Amino acid sequence: MQKLDIKAFAIAAGISWGIYMLFLGWIAVDGYAAGIVHIIGSAYIGFKPGFVGGIIGGIFGFFDGAVGGAIIALIYNSLLKKK
Repeated sequence: MQKLDIKAFAIAAGISWGIYMLFLGWIAVDGYAAGIVHIIGSAYIGFKPGFVGGIIGGIFGFFDGAVGGAIIALIYNSLLKKK
């Protein structure tokens, strides 16, 4: 098995999570998933249903996803070495 490129995996995870948060904020305007947005908004300051809230959530989501992706890639690569 091959090692993961940590930087590439982190950026991919950040983009994926950022886009998810962006659209989640935008669709919550109609009330769909508004509860989830309010819960996540307690951690992501400024994330709320709406256009600007979705953009703020997308920015926070990118950085959060990138950090999480880097951690996952690091753990994967370290477990791969032990095999």
